Amino acid sequence: MEVISCKTLQETGETSEWRRFVFFDREMVKEPPGPEGAGGKPFALPPGITVCDSGRGSLVFGDILYGGGKRDGAGPSGLPRVRGLGPAGRAAPRGETCAVWCGLSSETGPAILQPWVKVWNLEKRDGGNPLCTRIFPAIPGNKPTVVSCLTVHENLNFMAIGFADGSVVLTKGDITRDRHSKTQILHEGSYPVTGLAFRQSGKTTHLFVVTTENIQSYLLSVKDYSHLELDTHGCGLHCSSLSDPSQDLQFIVAGNECVYLYQPDERGPCFAFEGQKLIVHWYRGYLIIVSKDRKTSPKSEFAGNEAQNSDKQVLNIYDLCNKFIAYSSVFDDVVDVLAEWGSLYVLTRDGKIHVLQEKDAQTKLEMLFRKNLFEMAINLAKSHHLDSDGLSEIFRQYGDHLYNKGNHDGAIQQYIRTIGKLEPSYVIRKFLDAQRIHNLTAYLQTLHLQSLANADHTTLLLNCYTKLKDSTKLEEFIKASESEVRFDVETAIKVLRQAGYYSHAVYLAEKHDHHEWYLKIQLEDIKNYQEALHYIGKLPFDQAESNMKRYGKILMHHVPKETTELLKNLCTDYQPTGDSEGPGILEGKKANSEEFIPVFANNSRELKAFLEHMTEVQSDSPQGVYDTLLELRLQNWAHELDEQIKEKLHDEALTLLKSGRFKTVFDKALVLCQMHNFKDGVLYLYEQGKLFQQIMHYHMQNEQYKKVIEVCELYGDQEACLWEQALGYFARKEEDCKEYIAAVLKHIENKNLMPPLLVVQTLAHNSTATLSVIKDYLVNKLQKQSCQIEQDGQRIQKYREETTRIRQEIEELKARCRTVISCLILEYYFLTKGKYTVFFFALLLPVTVSVPRSFRRPSVAFARVPWSCPPSISYVVIPSTSIALKATPRAIQNVLLVCLKIAK
Repeated sequence: MEVISCKTLQETGETSEWRRFVFFDREMVKEPPGPEGAGGKPFALPPGITVCDSGRGSLVFGDILYGGGKRDGAGPSGLPRVRGLGPAGRAAPRGETCAVWCGLSSETGPAILQPWVKVWNLEKRDGGNPLCTRIFPAIPGNKPTVVSCLTVHENLNFMAIGFADGSVVLTKGDITRDRHSKTQILHEGSYPVTGLAFRQSGKTTHLFVVTTENIQSYLLSVKDYSHLELDTHGCGLHCSSLSDPSQDLQFIVAGNECVYLYQPDERGPCFAFEGQKLIVHWYRGYLIIVSKDRKTSPKSEFAGNEAQNSDKQVLNIYDLCNKFIAYSSVFDDVVDVLAEWGSLYVLTRDGKIHVLQEKDAQTKLEMLFRKNLFEMAINLAKSHHLDSDGLSEIFRQYGDHLYNKGNHDGAIQQYIRTIGKLEPSYVIRKFLDAQRIHNLTAYLQTLHLQSLANADHTTLLLNCYTKLKDSTKLEEFIKASESEVRFDVETAIKVLRQAGYYSHAVYLAEKHDHHEWYLKIQLEDIKNYQEALHYIGKLPFDQAESNMKRYGKILMHHVPKETTELLKNLCTDYQPTGDSEGPGILEGKKANSEEFIPVFANNSRELKAFLEHMTEVQSDSPQGVYDTLLELRLQNWAHELDEQIKEKLHDEALTLLKSGRFKTVFDKALVLCQMHNFKDGVLYLYEQGKLFQQIMHYHMQNEQYKKVIEVCELYGDQEACLWEQALGYFARKEEDCKEYIAAVLKHIENKNLMPPLLVVQTLAHNSTATLSVIKDYLVNKLQKQSCQIEQDGQRIQKYREETTRIRQEIEELKARCRTVISCLILEYYFLTKGKYTVFFFALLLPVTVSVPRSFRRPSVAFARVPWSCPPSISYVVIPSTSIALKATPRAIQNVLLVCLKIAK
């Protein structure tokens, strides 16, 4: 605890520097309105009030109890009078329904006056008055003494009574019942007891006892009631009180020189307040002291509140936390100060009651604002638990005030306290001047520390660092730990790069894994290609692949060998070279080697090495790899002058063609071979593509006659037109080609590929081809045609004879059908006479159907056809019962129609 010596306070005059304010409104308590609305007169108590107290919505004055509450904010309403309180004593309402008083009474007889304690129930009535529930003597025995003070614990389980002889009596248990409480003497001394107070902290209960000469603390939570002497000086009556939790429930003792605050085990701070103290109270964080207005004749040691003359008295209300006097006013002979219903009530000796109503927080703050007391306004707002929005507004006004006065350092400190509530642009606009850049830097730093900065704020802060050339702050800002980064990293990298702080930008990009920015700065600004390539080799697969596609050309131009090796690794079995990935984590991941071919622009040597490596380690490489490799080999073969090397390149290109990788891209490979005049490759591809005519045309163009005949012999069975084209080719030649023409004609004759007339017409274009060339061909052809004509005549005669025989058979079938019709007509005649019979008839058909045995009945009569059928003709016996057909006229009529159609 802070301990401030009284001597120091008096020498510095601290209290004299405390500002005075009027934070309370003073009014007189008036009578409640009457039946006719009359009222408004000042309320006055009966004379002779010597003691009073308040609590639980009640005010106790002497031997008269006023219960109830405020009415229309004017004060307490009148209640029935309770008689029996002696001329001296203390009263204290506690709990919800009880009031306790203690004073001199003649309960034991008129000759003996001793203090008695009475407990009243305010809710129950006895003849219109509150019910007295218990009466018991204040101290054991009949020892007469004067009661000096009394206090009751808020839960009614403890009550302490102090006496003028220096003794303290403690009642433990339920004080409203005799059987549940126990009274004992807690303290004995030679100095009058002037003040008592219970302090409850959790389950621990302390009792402060103050006399005119010392202050002690008793621990009531243990059996032996241990005690500790806190100080060797005391105070007068009414000059002690207990603070609220805002001051940690400290016991306040007001001496003539200082006001002391005590904990149960030690003394706390003290304050030097001038004047002779008469009354001390604590109210809502305020210390209320009534003191004499000027020095008077010394008073007695014990009667601290007894007025010795009619001098004025000053009531001061101190705010100990904020160090100001909230109210100060002069009163005439104050009896006591009571707190109830949210107001202070000052009772004077003339029976009048003055009410002090505290102003609301906003009104008090406005009063401070008008006097530019912003620090005090801030402290006051905090003590009133003003919300963060309200505090921020005070900080803003304070900052504006300091800014207008030219105190920019102080202003920026207040604006910093508004972060999170006040729009940052409001502050930034005020400090954009170059002379105030250090203030702006301080504000932006705090904005970032609270993680409330956006990209623009980061840009502005870094620009401030660079303009101030404060490398230390800059490095401290960007090298913060990962958990302390409170800015947009990408924005910071952009600003640092633009300002030329490349090393800082690279550090920030590498630390926060902004790979794109790291490589962009290394390659475009620092030109450190080796380091950039090494960095890419440490990246995970996906990022390494994308960055090589983006920056591969630049790296290939400056570090071709290292770049090629990285690409080989990336397209086979990539493993990062750094520690960011463990071994085997990315096993099996490989890039598409075809996508990196554009990287090797103008680097054919590295490209060939890369492609050959890929075809060796990956036989299933993309087709583009083989296409590009073929093109490279053909280019090298075409431009090579050394015969030995050219022969080697020729074999390599042909081997690649024969690898079988160009079946799906035949046309592309053929074009490449033709572009580079690679003869063997062209012929091989023609053969693989079954382009036999192109092979022959190729030999024709090179006038390789034997090759033309060989092509016809090899592929003539698959494509017969090759012989015709060969004949036409040789026919157009003016050279002596009789040997080749004869060979072609012989094959044409054997395969009968062309008509003789067409052969003659084809050879007519050759002036060197005589009749002797085609004589044998024509003779053989005419002989074959004569034999064919003879065979065709014999075949025609045979077909004519067969036709005549078939026509005769048809005529015979028609005759048989007519005979069947005549029989059916006769049967139809009999049936129309009404005679029905079941019969079978035979009908000549091209197939035979067997008759089931079940249809062969003895009663069935047969009608035979009156002619004998030829044995070569099959016929069918169709029983009428097999098709459920009865010989009705309608059925016979249908059969007749069928037969007529056949006869026709």
